[in-house]
Amino acid sequence: MDVRQFRKLPIMGILRGVQADTIEPLVETVVSAGLRTMEITMNTKGAAKIIHRAVRVAKERLIIGAGTVLDMRSLKNALDAGATFIVMPVMINEVVEYCVDNRIAVFPGALTPQEIYRAWQAGATMVKVFPSPFFGPAYLKEIKGPFQDIELMACGGIKPENIKSYFASGASAVAFGGSIFRKEWLMAGEFSHIGKAIKDLIKAYRI
Repeated sequence: MDVRQFRKLPIMGILRGVQADTIEPLVETVVSAGLRTMEITMNTKGAAKIIHRAVRVAKERLIIGAGTVLDMRSLKNALDAGATFIVMPVMINEVVEYCVDNRIAVFPGALTPQEIYRAWQAGATMVKVFPSPFFGPAYLKEIKGPFQDIELMACGGIKPENIKSYFASGASAVAFGGSIFRKEWLMAGEFSHIGKAIKDLIKAYRI
């Protein structure tokens, strides 16, 4: 992952539970909508194969990583499949250490000030503040008070109405999942709805 490219549009999509046979039209939808970074969670059935297929379809138009990486086995499977960055809901020392040593962008999850500080000290590219919807932008603003140099990625509850507030409160990036990659839309193949929702979110960020 080229983090510099991510910073140009610091919005990450989280794809969980997707079916393998929908990944091609879904990737095309995401790319057409303007999103540039997406993770596929490792607790998705056949995640490694789906990541591999997504990388092939994207042809470098999309930065693809792996999420919900909870152990070294998942990390190896994700990297072998072509994932270029790693995301976790919590701080897993050996995974972060491996990523730092091998210059792989890594986003460990944390919530409390102590957890956030430890993740950053361990070498996180950014610290994923999770779950952010229950605390909101105001929480990030408070965290940035004593930790102004720590880069935070707010995860969850991101929508056009609040995305600017997160960045104004100190977020370096945001991540969305089921609010746009809705299960019912994925199951029905309603990719146009997903594309519009992504466009609306990006537009709100850029205004």
